[in-house]
Amino acid sequence: MDLFDSSDSRKGASKAAATSVEITEPWSRFSAWLECVCVVTFDLELGQAIELIYPHDVKLTEKEKTSICYLSFPDSYSGCLGDTQFSFRLRQSVGRSGSWFEQEDAYNRDAPLTMQKDHAHFHGYVYFRQVKDASVKRGYFQKSLVVVSRLPFVHLFHSLLKVIAPEYFEKLEPFLETVCNEIDQWPAPIPGQTLNLPVIGVVMQVRIPSKDEAPGGSPVKKTQTEHVLPAPTILPTIHELDIFQCFQSVLIHVQMLWELMLLGEPVVVMAPSPTVSSEIVLALVSSITPLRYCGDYRPYFTIHDSEFKEYTTRTQAPPNVILGVTNPFFMKTFQCWPHIIRLGDLKMSGDLPKQVKTKKLAKLKTLDAKPGIYTAYKTFLHKDKVLIKRLLKGIQKKRPSEVQNNILRRHLLEQTQSFILPLEQYLSSLMPPQRTVTPWKTPPQIRSFSQEEFLKTLEQAGPQLTSVLKGDWMGLYRRFLRSPNFDGWYRLRHREMTQKVECLHLEAICAADLLTWTKDKSEVEIVDLILKQREKVMRARKHQLSVKEELLERLEQSIQTIISSLPEDLQTVLHRQ
Repeated sequence: MDLFDSSDSRKGASKAAATSVEITEPWSRFSAWLECVCVVTFDLELGQAIELIYPHDVKLTEKEKTSICYLSFPDSYSGCLGDTQFSFRLRQSVGRSGSWFEQEDAYNRDAPLTMQKDHAHFHGYVYFRQVKDASVKRGYFQKSLVVVSRLPFVHLFHSLLKVIAPEYFEKLEPFLETVCNEIDQWPAPIPGQTLNLPVIGVVMQVRIPSKDEAPGGSPVKKTQTEHVLPAPTILPTIHELDIFQCFQSVLIHVQMLWELMLLGEPVVVMAPSPTVSSEIVLALVSSITPLRYCGDYRPYFTIHDSEFKEYTTRTQAPPNVILGVTNPFFMKTFQCWPHIIRLGDLKMSGDLPKQVKTKKLAKLKTLDAKPGIYTAYKTFLHKDKVLIKRLLKGIQKKRPSEVQNNILRRHLLEQTQSFILPLEQYLSSLMPPQRTVTPWKTPPQIRSFSQEEFLKTLEQAGPQLTSVLKGDWMGLYRRFLRSPNFDGWYRLRHREMTQKVECLHLEAICAADLLTWTKDKSEVEIVDLILKQREKVMRARKHQLSVKEELLERLEQSIQTIISSLPEDLQTVLHRQ
């Protein structure tokens, strides 16, 4: 039995659970996608201020409202005229009351790790407009429409804003109410399904990947659309950015950036605008897919952020976080950070994008420091020169950006998979043999992870079997095993393995003849057995364990048969429980 197998019964159960967000509370369908929509404006007396939150009864804390205000406007150094789109991520206030999906969440059970709802942070997607307006005292109209969600669907929500924001700035609140009511009619986000999402005369067709699919596979396929009017706009992805576009000026350093992300190193991205900073940070985080980046990341970070002091203190080592910033003031603040990516506007050298150079951190002293990657980091693995040459040649030949993006994304995906595979194989060896799982004994323990034992396996079963890259793989693994990404990956895998052993044990119990076992047992032992088995059945259903429902029903029937063999007074007590 495969270690991380999942049965059809579980898929059916979770799909039913996902659909069962039917819909007892107001705005339940809306809440499946969004937390709220905010309008942030510039007030001469107050500065940035929230003008409107929809739905009106959404409960944001004052701290969250303040953070959304500051993160929804580019700072004055960015000089963003016209329309600008960017993203941010903010920590939720401690102790806030959550939404419907804080119960066991069907969406998260079936979604890939990197696309799960974030219960500790909000994602913000911003459409900011700044245009000259003589009727306003400052001479400029400045306003942001902000979509706040726990879902990391950057492409979907920016596409949604492109549709609704320009019209909102003309028609204001009644229009926004109409939009939110339409979103409240959307089907629930169910991984593995293609969904039509209508809004103000446009139908966006999206497909949410499921965790059972191979990463990078199953783009949106055209479904029968004769009943959908107007014809849907098909979004090729719901969550991915064009990482080739994002990395154009750092293509020769892709290997270094991948390693920094893999190891969860502290990184600051200094960019000319929040659009660039947020896209680069999100591209960096996604570069180690399907591994989940377990540090904190802020696509756009300002000096007003509530974590500013926490992240800029010099009394301790920089935290495992990626910050995207635009204010030159940060140049001084982050001088003690080990890796700073300083980007300017994209410049061409002939027909190729000019590549930034790596520089010593000591050179990062002035506010007008040149673009570059300021770090002393030396990569463990050699650059893939074939990949770089192929991408640069593609630029010269004017190869479409989506093709370049696919080449780069596929390379990073395969590199991450090659790195993770030996860890997965070693972890599988820690599972107890299935024959040792018997109904009458406590389930056997999973063996502990031994760093040295794992490293010894690399000689025969290391990444060299699936990757052409040369270098110090062993050194990279040793460093990774001390990183937050390993810690997060191992905790999740260990939990899955524990559940797997639990399932095997439960299946063994379901197949056993419990009634015969009770023949020579005392009443105390029998009652103990009944209570324990009831608890196992409840736990299996609550946590959606991969045990077929008919097995659980058979076990319940066995429990009832055993109860009926007991004295009547005991039967009465057990039936009450």
